[in-house]
Amino acid sequence: MESWQQNLSRWTSHPRLDDQIKAELQEKADDEQWLIDGFYTNLAFGTGGMRGEIGPGTNRMNVYTVRKASYGLAQFVKKNATEPKVVIAYDSRHFSPEFSLEAAKVLGTEGVQVFLFEALRPTPMLSFAVRHLNADAGIVMTASHNPPEYNGFKVYGNDGGQLPPHPAEALVKEVNSVEDELQIEVKSEDYLRQQGLLNFIGTDIDEAYTKALSQIALQPSLYTAGIPLSVVYTPLHGTGLLPFTQSMKTLGFEALHIVEEQAIADGDFPTVSSPNPEEHAAFEMAISVGDRVDADLLIATDPDADRVGLAVKNDTGEFQVLTGNQTGALLLEYVLQQRKTQGVLPANGIVMKTIVTSELGRAIADSYGLTTEDTLTGFKFIGEKINQYNASKEFQFQFGYEESYGYLIDDLARDKDAIQASVMAVEMALHYKQQGKTLYDALQELFQRYGWYKEGLTSVTRKGKRGAEDIEQLMHLFREQPPETIAGMRVEAIEDYAQKEVRNLMTDTTEPIQLPASNVLKYRLADEAWFCLRPSGTEPKVKFYFGVKEISEDKAVSKLQAIEEDVMALVKTRM
Repeated sequence: MESWQQNLSRWTSHPRLDDQIKAELQEKADDEQWLIDGFYTNLAFGTGGMRGEIGPGTNRMNVYTVRKASYGLAQFVKKNATEPKVVIAYDSRHFSPEFSLEAAKVLGTEGVQVFLFEALRPTPMLSFAVRHLNADAGIVMTASHNPPEYNGFKVYGNDGGQLPPHPAEALVKEVNSVEDELQIEVKSEDYLRQQGLLNFIGTDIDEAYTKALSQIALQPSLYTAGIPLSVVYTPLHGTGLLPFTQSMKTLGFEALHIVEEQAIADGDFPTVSSPNPEEHAAFEMAISVGDRVDADLLIATDPDADRVGLAVKNDTGEFQVLTGNQTGALLLEYVLQQRKTQGVLPANGIVMKTIVTSELGRAIADSYGLTTEDTLTGFKFIGEKINQYNASKEFQFQFGYEESYGYLIDDLARDKDAIQASVMAVEMALHYKQQGKTLYDALQELFQRYGWYKEGLTSVTRKGKRGAEDIEQLMHLFREQPPETIAGMRVEAIEDYAQKEVRNLMTDTTEPIQLPASNVLKYRLADEAWFCLRPSGTEPKVKFYFGVKEISEDKAVSKLQAIEEDVMALVKTRM
């Protein structure tokens, strides 16, 4: 592998280096650490694609790293299809349109027919379009909810889902075999359009997607029943505005208020510190509008509209932002309840969630006689299972979700779909409002019925080469020197997803884990409490997940806090 100095020299000596990149390298010529971080390695192209800070360097998102990824994808699809087709969408991030066109030009130059959205569209619409157009792959230029300096390149397979491990590894091999990203040649946009290799799409896909969305309604009459429900929606400067408002219009729901300042697509995300509905601060402007119009429900989608957060009025009349686990539990209960009432809930129905998602979902599914299956973190694993069971007929997919605000109700898309979830959230709120209840009331009823489940999430960010080493060392120490007790509770079992085994410390036995290997550690404590460590695959951070179940809210909050404090104190001594 080349040193950072060799990579830098290769770039600065390239005769046709992009002028903007050349100028930035000259400006930063004395900032050695910045140069090291940009050139010490290649931007990792993993099983879901790549994501990184925008800027010059082999380890950043720029026209050349996009060309490299696109060239690898072109070789991959040509080996798997005789007349390959790829769909490309992009969000509101900086350089998303430019990177998308560059990817299209590389693919077209390699003889792959490309269907590029004419303007920004959400990730779930790309997933839908891949299947609708019978394409062989898809790309979304997005960094989801990351800060403004990031962008990314997400790859989808012919089923509209992110690639599962085996084909993903084949794609990664193709990308990594590109020796010099600076030498990839591309033909002009005009030439590729004339040859039919570059095609622009938009309205037809919008209409097909909106029609499909309207058909997931379980009680379509509720949207036009005149129930006095008021909803505030914000796309957080991203892609969700068009498809969500079109869906609401198609279904006939009119009491929708838009946060106008955040309706404008803008890669700087100027009105929020982070365009992430997982962050309560992202709801500040929506809450202000909600107070003004006396709203019942606030909805926020992230920039590429695959994640959605909800805020509802609590007992004091103030807006409370729900966690991803709480929103998932509400949606799951409502969907299963309605399907059972209507006699369409299959006996072999299955609910899918990730290993770090609340166990409340399993309790709900159990009460309806359904199977729950855990997957690794990442919706691609849920999409893979949907395909598997659609083929085998062993199970019928009913609902899939993850704690990080991602939900799928109908498999018209094969990735988490914030537009679907937002449509269903409005219907769900209408249903309970008709009964004189708020969504907060419905949530309390869930806890009273199934137990007080509480979850927490803490992240530690470590950027650059040194940060990656710190995170690797932390995982090594927790794996080799696991804690015996946490918050006064004994660690009863350790799930090591890298080793693919569960070690039961109470019986001194091990069992295999039937999931792909992943660098994740989960520790099970007494009384259904647990915590988990997982380095992010797309950001320079390690995430710590926590979960408890108790007989009251106070007890759950107290136990969760004690576990979080004890674990993070231990982390501090090891990082």
